[in-house]
Order: sequence, then structure tokens, then C-alpha cells
Amino acid sequence: MPDVVGWRAKMGVIVPSTNTVVEHDFNRMAPPGVTFHTGRMYIEHPALDSDAAFEAILGEIRASIRTAIRDVMTCEPDYLVMGMSAETFWGGVEGNAAFIERVREQSGLRVSTGASACRAALETLGVKRIAAFSPYQPVADRQVKRFFEEAGFEVRRVTGLRCKSATAIANVDEAELRNVLRDLDGVGVEAIVQAGTNLSMVRLADEAERWLGKPVIAINAATLWHALRACGITDRFAGFGSLLREH
Repeated sequence: MPDVVGWRAKMGVIVPSTNTVVEHDFNRMAPPGVTFHTGRMYIEHPALDSDAAFEAILGEIRASIRTAIRDVMTCEPDYLVMGMSAETFWGGVEGNAAFIERVREQSGLRVSTGASACRAALETLGVKRIAAFSPYQPVADRQVKRFFEEAGFEVRRVTGLRCKSATAIANVDEAELRNVLRDLDGVGVEAIVQAGTNLSMVRLADEAERWLGKPVIAINAATLWHALRACGITDRFAGFGSLLREH
């Protein structure tokens, strides 16, 4: 019997405990009858101020993801969505595939990752020459570049904002992000991709597509689009970028 409120789909969403943006974004974009239920991966040390600190947080994620999946599975979700992105880019295309397989083994469910979703979005939009930006340190930006290049895209530039902590990512304002977008537009690309799920970009990406005249892929919008389409939900609505409006 369908859930009374999640009568089309109940989605389990796995996020770091430091993340404040994913739930907000998904709930804003949610079609009727789709609900989101969060499992949180405990982050004890949120510092991100160096490559070493960044890799240490990935270690915390790897140590706690199994518990987060276990917990969210008790609500009997229909599908799993990864509300964190760095780990899904790690190791390139093969690393993302291995990550998906581990999650499937633990949950028994299909899963959308940020890396897979952005790749599918770019392929759907028919673009090859891209730039990307993130809140990450250089060690992670190299993984973003590696993933997209292995997936067949020409990556002109990856800009890392080098946020000092996992929580500070959510403090980056639109004025700073507009400057990043304009800078990346100048390197001759067909689309711009944003990584980092705690970076608030959904509203600005939709706006920026109009003044840049090209796709701007906000990772939370792409990941939700990917998950909805995997569940056979094809609603289209304005305000969240060309993917959710047109595809």
C-alpha cells in the first residue's frame, strides 16, 4: 500500500551531518507525492582547510556511511540518493561505479550519485566542453577533473573555492558565485558544472543560464533530476534550471 504522503516515491537521502543545503534544495524542488528521508553521516572534524583535512573527512564519511544507510532503510525508501558529491567523483569513472555497487550491496536499492547525475545531465544536453567549480581543496578538484575527462568531456578549468570547513561551504554567497561563473564563462565552454552539495546553487544556476546563455548544472538539481527520472517521474517545472524544465 503506498505511503500516504510519499505515494509516488520515498527517497532515502544520505548526507554528511554538516550539510544544511541538500534537504532545503530537494524539498523546494519536490514534485507532489515525492518525499525525502535523510540518513546522516557523522562528521566529527569538519575542517577542510588543506588537502590532508579534506581526505580526513572522506575517511569519516567512509566510516559512517554504512550506519547512515542502515538507519534510513528503516523507513522503507524506494530509492537512494547521495546528498554528498566528493566521494562519488573519487577514483574517476571506475571509482564512482564501485561506490554505487557498494551502496547497492548495502541497501538493495538503486542509487543516484552526484557524479553520475552530472555526467547524465551533460550527455542529455549534448555538450562536451565544460568547466567546473567546487568548494573543495585541490586534491578533490583533481578527482572532479579526472572523472569528467574519463567520461569523455573536455575540461577547460576546475575552480576550487577552498572552503575552510564543511559547514562554511554553506556560507558562500551568490555574489562570490557570480564572479566564479563569469570567470569560467571566459574560458570558452559549452556548460558549467557545480560540485559540492552544501554549496547553494540551484536558484542561481537557473538565473545564470539566462545571462550566460548556456547550461549551468547545479549538482543538487542534477541529482534530483536523475533520481526522479530513474523512478519514472517525468514532471517538468520552471525555476530550477533547464534540466528540470525541459528534460
